[in-house]
Amino acid sequence: MVEAGDIITLTAGSWRLQAPLGGSSYGQVWRAASVLDGTPAAVKLVNRTQMDLAPQPQRAAWRAAFEAEINFLRALQPWDQRHIVRLLDSGAHDGQPALALELLDGDLAGHLARRRARGAGPGLAQALAWTAQVNAALAKVHQYGWRYLDLKPANLLVDAHGTTLKLADFGTNRTLQDSAAHAYAGTAAWQAPEQFFPDDAGRYRTDARSDYFALGALLYSMVAGVPLRFCAACADAYRTHGPAGATALRARHGGALPAILAPDEAARFAGHAGAGGHDAALALLRTLLASRPEGRPRHALEISRLLARAAAGIDGVSAPMRSAA
Repeated sequence: MVEAGDIITLTAGSWRLQAPLGGSSYGQVWRAASVLDGTPAAVKLVNRTQMDLAPQPQRAAWRAAFEAEINFLRALQPWDQRHIVRLLDSGAHDGQPALALELLDGDLAGHLARRRARGAGPGLAQALAWTAQVNAALAKVHQYGWRYLDLKPANLLVDAHGTTLKLADFGTNRTLQDSAAHAYAGTAAWQAPEQFFPDDAGRYRTDARSDYFALGALLYSMVAGVPLRFCAACADAYRTHGPAGATALRARHGGALPAILAPDEAARFAGHAGAGGHDAALALLRTLLASRPEGRPRHALEISRLLARAAAGIDGVSAPMRSAA
């Protein structure tokens, strides 16, 4: 078990742990600093206590998730990291993979909560600028042959000014080349239908367009200030029933999927978007949230064009949109 003051030695250097930042069922993230020059970092370690309690297949899956994240981040070129968190160091600690990442000021979930607490939720211009940055990050993930499958505000790091977003946490990545149905992965509150509702064999068939649905859910929540009800229903069903929640949710809707974007939700989004760009913004949202993958954009360039149309009528949005390209 690690604690503040411990030194973690990886391939390029040593990092002194300062304070815990958070974690998951199998990972721990610590604020740290380079022993050599004080460079701040977020050091990500395997949660050894949980690892030791888990059955062997689960341990293997958790280790594979760490290794997949390290391998993806190592493959990036410096120019790929504008909207993807930068890997500072990696290696092993206590026989398990470990990595040190650039340290930002927080995540988008916390940033949005603080803004809304003071009545300063983002307008459409800011939401579109952030969406453009996330689209750029997803484009890099897809370019390198992966689908992300866990897009949510908690996995988007933000600088102190809230202007720059960086995608983080790549343990859920699956290769695009592998088109076979797979086991459940991701977070129920932000998933496309094909990622939450399994096939008859209890498996899930996803692709890059599953990430675009999550991008739409993110855009809706940023503009409307509340989660999409479809996503909230999936999250509630998963909390209550686990993966079987998909069956329970279908049963409550006569075997069909719940409505993805109800008319009142579309109206709420348009109302918050304002008269300057709500028609094009709503068209973008509807396309991202198509119930079937083939109804969604084919690639990031198509999304960029839709974003530009949505931004065209909004005062002051041209500069943020250019910076997010």
